[in-house]
Amino acid sequence: MRICVAGAAGAFGLKHLAALANIDGVQVTAVVGSNAEKMQAFAKERNIAWGGDSLDEALAREDVDAVILCTPTQMHASQAIACLEAGKHVMVEIPMADNIEDARRLVETQARTGLVAMVGHTRRFNPSHQWIHNKIQAGELKIQQMDVQTYFFRRTNTNAMGLPRSWTDHLLWHHACHTVDLFQYQCGEAATKVQAMQGPIHPDLNIAMDMSIGMKTDSGAICTLSLSFNNDGPLGTFFRYICDKGTYIARYDDLVDGNDNPIDLSGVAVSNNGIELQDREFIAAVREGREPNSSVRQCLPAMETLDQLERVML
Repeated sequence: MRICVAGAAGAFGLKHLAALANIDGVQVTAVVGSNAEKMQAFAKERNIAWGGDSLDEALAREDVDAVILCTPTQMHASQAIACLEAGKHVMVEIPMADNIEDARRLVETQARTGLVAMVGHTRRFNPSHQWIHNKIQAGELKIQQMDVQTYFFRRTNTNAMGLPRSWTDHLLWHHACHTVDLFQYQCGEAATKVQAMQGPIHPDLNIAMDMSIGMKTDSGAICTLSLSFNNDGPLGTFFRYICDKGTYIARYDDLVDGNDNPIDLSGVAVSNNGIELQDREFIAAVREGREPNSSVRQCLPAMETLDQLERVML
């Protein structure tokens, strides 16, 4: 499988390149970034056939079968649609769009082309969350509440590597998307009641820096989500699963019980790296001609819930 990675030199592009290097039968043949000269040098350093600043040029290449998009959020939907229209399978990093209309257009394009289109909802693939999901599917656990904290310190427009960012991130359409999708995926049903509040809008970034979200399913499971770009402390997302039979705390690929005892995740998956597992699913779905876990169709309900949350935001 010959893959183009767009946004290859960014924080998540580098993670995908490292993950792809661990998967047999995969070759990165093109990389795209905002600066053609830098991407040409980047490609040469890594023995990649082509590097440039034009996704259209990459899509026209015969040595590209599929694309992984690690580009700014505002480009996700249009670029994913362009990939499908060019006959390329695509995995787009979360979120698939920053509004419900574009998300629906992407889903419609995938249905029309029949190609694989997947969203990078890594939480579905982290071994920690997979362990919980397997227990739920086996009838051994039932979620009563998910309590989630998503905290960063981003009072300036910088990315995960601390470098200046050319676009503005968003707590709702990006970071809340992880938890909204995971909550509905783990519960096996959509949230039917939602509430949301946001703090003051940043004078320069023009986004809310703090947010509080609540969701409830028809079966009674609830989710409480706190998000902040103002947190000066440990960064990242912490998931507390309060279940009928035990409490579990997940942080990326690690899992402990309510008393901080580690849960053995060996045997859950072939890797302990959620991004690698996500990439493996994308590649397997293309090879097998099937719908992947975290397809754009499967993730549309999360986008619909985000749209509802935006509409009730106080």
